Amino acid sequence: MKRTHSHNPYCLDRTCLLPLATLAVLLLTLFLFVGHSRSPKPSDVGRTRTGFDGERYSSLPRLPRLAYLISGTRGDGSQVKRLLQAAYHPRNFYLLHLDFEALDSERIELARYAKSESAIREFRNVMVIGKADLVTYKGPTSIASTLHGVAVLLKLAGDWDWFVNLSPSDYPVMPQDDILHIFSYLPGDLNFIEHTSSLGWKEHQRARPIIVDPRLYHSKKSGVFWAKEKRSLPASFKLFMGSEWVMLSKSFLELCVWGWDNLPRTLLMYYTNFLSSQEGYFHTVICNHKDYQNTTVNHDLRYIRWDNPPKQNPINLTLEHFEDMIESGAPFARVFTKDHHVLRKIDEEILKRSEGRFTPGGWCIGNSAFGKDPCVFFGSPSAVKPSTSSRKLEKLVVKLLDSENFRSKQCK
Repeated sequence: MKRTHSHNPYCLDRTCLLPLATLAVLLLTLFLFVGHSRSPKPSDVGRTRTGFDGERYSSLPRLPRLAYLISGTRGDGSQVKRLLQAAYHPRNFYLLHLDFEALDSERIELARYAKSESAIREFRNVMVIGKADLVTYKGPTSIASTLHGVAVLLKLAGDWDWFVNLSPSDYPVMPQDDILHIFSYLPGDLNFIEHTSSLGWKEHQRARPIIVDPRLYHSKKSGVFWAKEKRSLPASFKLFMGSEWVMLSKSFLELCVWGWDNLPRTLLMYYTNFLSSQEGYFHTVICNHKDYQNTTVNHDLRYIRWDNPPKQNPINLTLEHFEDMIESGAPFARVFTKDHHVLRKIDEEILKRSEGRFTPGGWCIGNSAFGKDPCVFFGSPSAVKPSTSSRKLEKLVVKLLDSENFRSKQCK
């Protein structure tokens, strides 16, 4: 496969999407409440950023890099592969993990696939964990596995800006070009994490029970054990809970993994006996740390539908949710069942992706005529072509960072 090294840029017409007044208010808010910001510029549908030297388009903000952890279990190999293809971009990093219950053959197949793709071989941005973690559903081994993935990405992936965790039930509902483009205008220390201190029913079903995860000390599959005793709510810190699906800054995760402050370690020990610790660990750490509590954006960037009244798990998404899903502006959606036809509709109409291929973007410079794969030939990973889907994400971000929403919903 061929990689083109031409330095001659090509550009499309620039179309401003966001009123400058709106951007000014948005960036003023970010300067007041977050540590730093990148250069404000109106966004452009169809714009292409190119240039291998990194200097040619210095007037544009630097494109971020996302670090994805895609985790699954036995039988999820094909879904993880499809999710990787849908979410792939050469600027990003991808760590694939099938837990201890999965067959070695499934992990080997994922590794073989990664090695077979010329783009992945060129950009060296996909890794497969060989020594799988033991994970119990709703046990603390779930958050331990996530922290393991973060540690691997910190050590091996190098420079990245935000961490995103995905499961085989997740799927992107816009191209990566749109996500990278919009997030290039945001401060890199924002943390998108849905959270609340109003525990409601979770106080008695999550916070007060004491559980033991048997996967902490043996390899046999088993559910968590429940202690007869209950515990009181902590007095030295405040509990927060929310969605386990997050988009967290590298800076915050370095604190959690390296722990120069003892808070992350203390809370990790507390959550060892906490049911569904993945729904509270990051939330409680970030909202009890003075350096990070003002960086939170109270949204998980997922489109999720619940029953009314809500049940324990969200409903499966189908074609009837398609329009609402796309209009939401969320870059990801869940829960999808395996190979549901709504995924095919997303591939065809939103991602413009054919079966078994990557989602095309500005980095793909091959000919797409007659059903050819444009990503067989690839150029600069810094080239992006935002589509009209970026308008919806832009609208969502502006709403979330509006002065009436941003500060008032942080760690409350």
